[in-house]
Amino acid sequence: MSLKSKVTGLILAGGRGTRMGRVDKGLQPFRGATLAAHVLARLSPQVATVAINANRNLPQYQALAAGSPVLPDYLDGFAGPLAGLQIGLQFCPTELLLTAPCDSPFFPADLAERLYAAMQEQGADMAMAVTMERDPEQPDAAPYRQPHPVFALLKASVLPQLDAYLDTGARRMEGFFNTLKVAEVLFDDSAAFSNINTLEELQHHERSTPVPAPPAAPRDGDPPALPVEEAQRLICERIAPVDATETLPLLSALDRVLAADIISPINVPACDNSAMDGYALRGADLPADGTATFKTIGIAYAGHPFTQAPQAGECVRIMTGATIPPGCDTVLPQELAAAIDGDQVTIAANAIRAGANLRRAGEDLKAGGTAIAAGKLLRPADLGLIASLGIGQVSVKRKLTVAFFSTGDELRSLGDQLDEGCVYDSNRYTLFGMLTRLGCDVIDMGVVKDDPHALEAALRVAASKADAIITSGGVSEGAADYTRDIMALIGDVAFWKLAMRPGRPLAFGKVQTEQDSAWLFGLPGNPVAVMVSFYMFARPALLRMMGTDSKLQTLQARAAEAIRKRPGRTEYQRGIVSTGADGAPQVRLTGAQGSGILSSMSEANCIVVLHHDQASVAAGQLVDVLLFDGLL
Repeated sequence: MSLKSKVTGLILAGGRGTRMGRVDKGLQPFRGATLAAHVLARLSPQVATVAINANRNLPQYQALAAGSPVLPDYLDGFAGPLAGLQIGLQFCPTELLLTAPCDSPFFPADLAERLYAAMQEQGADMAMAVTMERDPEQPDAAPYRQPHPVFALLKASVLPQLDAYLDTGARRMEGFFNTLKVAEVLFDDSAAFSNINTLEELQHHERSTPVPAPPAAPRDGDPPALPVEEAQRLICERIAPVDATETLPLLSALDRVLAADIISPINVPACDNSAMDGYALRGADLPADGTATFKTIGIAYAGHPFTQAPQAGECVRIMTGATIPPGCDTVLPQELAAAIDGDQVTIAANAIRAGANLRRAGEDLKAGGTAIAAGKLLRPADLGLIASLGIGQVSVKRKLTVAFFSTGDELRSLGDQLDEGCVYDSNRYTLFGMLTRLGCDVIDMGVVKDDPHALEAALRVAASKADAIITSGGVSEGAADYTRDIMALIGDVAFWKLAMRPGRPLAFGKVQTEQDSAWLFGLPGNPVAVMVSFYMFARPALLRMMGTDSKLQTLQARAAEAIRKRPGRTEYQRGIVSTGADGAPQVRLTGAQGSGILSSMSEANCIVVLHHDQASVAAGQLVDVLLFDGLL
């Protein structure tokens, strides 16, 4: 196996861009391309694949490296190179990760090869570049050793050590490297590892002897269509559960997310009890052959135990749930008695085994054990279980607050005059329903005009009041330009063309003002695309913020008719699932599947999921189906 096939490259571009007019250094024009493009061109021949770590301007980085993932930090707050290294190691599909910063376009073409050789020779977890430098203010002084930790080759297996280090709150690179065995590799050309920090330095290098610019990708400036699974993964990596909790009476906790484990204070059942109506006896008295007749000496009821221990040849009439009398360890269901005559009960050999039909103390839950784990969305059965433990209050995650609005000059609210060329805004009503069904507190901000100032004002207000913001419209190719500009001022956003239908345009990011922040989900404007995008992206993210599971359950059904589909995108088609003549589920489409046909969602009871690489479906072929029951 070649070295190149073992290595993934990671370009570190996750800074704030404060040194160059708040523009990302990696995106600064340089010798016919951008700084990051030069780094990409130098890195690509040394590795099997390249990823970019960036927290701002994700579309531009995606356009720069078509087909390469752009990975925002898992940690919030521009936590530095180690945060980029963490997400790079989480992504890394090979055994080694080679890092290089986005502002250093001159590093050696044999960097990976030399670092790997040292790593192998010294049995190290990591190898980094080192140069010998002279202080320009003290030219006669001895040169000093200068490590370059952002030019490093690491084993992907060091990720747990990095996670543990970051969990302590530490962020210094040398602190983490001190936990590893590191090989240092001396390079002669210190200029090869210089970075470009200011506009003055950029202009100086621009005037220096030019190097060929890397070939520009034939793009229109927009990112490539991202697969659904990749977009979902990127969102999941950034979202974290909210911390705030509250304590509620049990009757107020339905559909809330449990914030702390429910620990059982008692055994459930509290004592050995009967699983049947029948007769309690000693298992040792059961006949080995023939029959045996027992005398009934009393009755045990649930809540009214019989406390006398039966002797040999005696039994106790017992009801379901009643405490097992002393000395008894077996219950004969009354229907299995060979004969019952007054207080005489006859039992045949092999009718039951010793120990049968008992529910042991603690069989369901043991005192001190976890009855329900934190993160569970409390359903009616959960309330009953908690009540059975005598617990009347529970700690739950606080409700999320979600602000939502629609954008578009053509939209009118209900009650407004419907002018020519205008339509009533339906998306806010479907969003209200979906968010309410999810258990969120909602803030309806109405319709926002297609105006940058109005949009910025709406986003600032929403961020001051909500944990998340959901918009519909305003992320299409034509509208995205000024939305990008606004987000560059008050946050960061990833604009994606998604490889899906319906719902190709989608935006995800964070609105960050001076005091507040909120996650943003910019959904398309077409009604069906809004609903599909919400369920595939916003819903799982909001549930993750709530601290609970976000997986949607699918089943397989037989296609009642052929379904056209081209590979290379995920399609969500509206369908009606029913039971076929053979008892197996089958599904047919509702008809026309246009993303503006909201009636197709109203008529449907499921979504047919046709996956990215899937082609057309023949009648009778199995397809994945997402049921609306419990979802819509």
